[in-house]
Amino acid sequence: MGDYKGSGAITREQFLFYETRIVARLLVDDNLSDEEIISRIIEDNLFQFPTEKSLKRTVTGCLRRLRCLGDDELIKTVAHSPMEVGKQVCLYAMMKQYRLVCDFMITVIGAKFREQDLSYSRMDLNVFFMRLQEQDDEVAAWSDATINKIKQVLNKILIENEYIDGPRATKLNPVMICSEVDNAIRADGNDVALPAFNCFY
Repeated sequence: MGDYKGSGAITREQFLFYETRIVARLLVDDNLSDEEIISRIIEDNLFQFPTEKSLKRTVTGCLRRLRCLGDDELIKTVAHSPMEVGKQVCLYAMMKQYRLVCDFMITVIGAKFREQDLSYSRMDLNVFFMRLQEQDDEVAAWSDATINKIKQVLNKILIENEYIDGPRATKLNPVMICSEVDNAIRADGNDVALPAFNCFY
């Protein structure tokens, strides 16, 4: 899952499910190249962004995330499956793309599911980052502003995937892994990621 280099970019990219789904459909249904996808999204304003400034970077981020999956069937799942299934595949893609997201989902969320401790608070995020800063020079060099932004992004990821009900939630919801993600994780030999999806068998 790599090191933490580049994890700071998560502050710009966020979860981007709807944007990633649009890109996945252009890849799967229209068989467009990366450049054609970027042009189509900008020309037709498919993301409905107020300005073009961040569009190219966002499209490129979505393409990179989909490619992280390394699996055309999973890209089709993002494009056309029910929203909750597509979102779970996107979450797995983020875990593959960013070691920080992977570590958070496994060592914080997965650990809570394993212990059947569904309490959740800002303190869990604070402890996670304190531990990372002690272990990793890259993370230790991040500013407080960057870390606070990443905490917000991680919380939004949890909200979008219905792990928590809102930014001030005090408990986790027991999620269920979808078969597409379950199969992909096992095929990747990445079983260590299963607890992030409340899966222990």
